[in-house]
This record gives sequence, C-alpha cells and structure tokens, in this order.
Amino acid sequence: MTRLLSHLAHHRVPRLARAGLCQPVAGVLTDRMDDVAVAEGAARMAADRRVPLLLIAVMPPHIARSPLGAASPSVRAVLARVMPKVGPLHIGYIPEVFHLPPGNGSRLAAAKELLALATRHRAPDLVAARRGPHGLDAFTLIEAAALRGGPFVHAAAPAAWTPLRRPPSATPAGDLPGSRRGNVSR
Repeated sequence: MTRLLSHLAHHRVPRLARAGLCQPVAGVLTDRMDDVAVAEGAARMAADRRVPLLLIAVMPPHIARSPLGAASPSVRAVLARVMPKVGPLHIGYIPEVFHLPPGNGSRLAAAKELLALATRHRAPDLVAARRGPHGLDAFTLIEAAALRGGPFVHAAAPAAWTPLRRPPSATPAGDLPGSRRGNVSR
C-alpha cells in the first residue's frame, strides 16, 4: 500500500523560494565582509515575517553578464559565503543579480536602479551594509529611497572584529624544540 502524502525531508540547506505574490525582504550582497551581517539581518526579518529572502548579488561592471544569471559561478560564490548563516533559519530565498552601471555615473544612479530591482520583486524592506561600492552603501540607498520612493532601507553594521587567539593547547613559541629561549648561557 502506498502513502498518499509523502513526508518531506527537512534539510539544513535553504531552498529556492517561488517568486509569487509574497513580499520578500531584500539583502544587498556586495562581495565584502559585511555581507554576513546583511544576510543575517535580512534573514531574521524574513523569518519573523515568514516570507522569503531576496538576495541581490552586486556584480562589478567588468564581469560579463552571464546567460545563467543567478546560477553563474560568480554569483554562486557571493551567495555561498552567506548561506551557512541563512540555512539554519529554514527560509526560502530568491537569488537575483544586479550589475553596477559602467563608468562613474551620479552617486544616486546605481542606488535608484537597485531600488527599482527590489521594487519589481515587491520587497518592502531592504538591508544593506553601511559601507559598499559607489552608490550602494545604506546611506545612499536611504537617500535614493526618500527621493524616489521605494522600500524601507535598513543599515547593517559590520561584524565586530575579534582578534585571533591561540588555542590553550598550543605551546608558546619559546617552548618549541630547538628554540633559543631555553638555551641561554650565563
């Protein structure tokens, strides 16, 4: 006898969300260290609202547009850095690519284009890093959203820097065999 309903396996990897009538929370990933803080903030907001996460990977203008779009290797590399933080929340995500415009346009030009992309996905909130590429930092996006109208922009603070520490089981450099610290003659 076969079961009518199959049991879905709950994996720890996030799943692709269907871009329907939902209003996802957008996160702007700029291939910097701040991306983890941005993804964590956007993922927490999305999990609280039970909506998917729109992950916008910003690509520099010199990287050619791939026919694969969000499945291209360069975009997957940007997304792979934040997936360990997004996965445990068990929310869906929608990958999207934003190519920076070539040349040195106005400060708000790239921000307006990025906000238009988030608006096409009906994202009411967008999380961005305080520092970012030309025109894509949170403060420029806030200014562009105020001028143009668009999603509410949240600024994500960079992760706090913690110095690397030696594990307690490691031996100090002077206690290694052959070191001169213990071989000093008087």
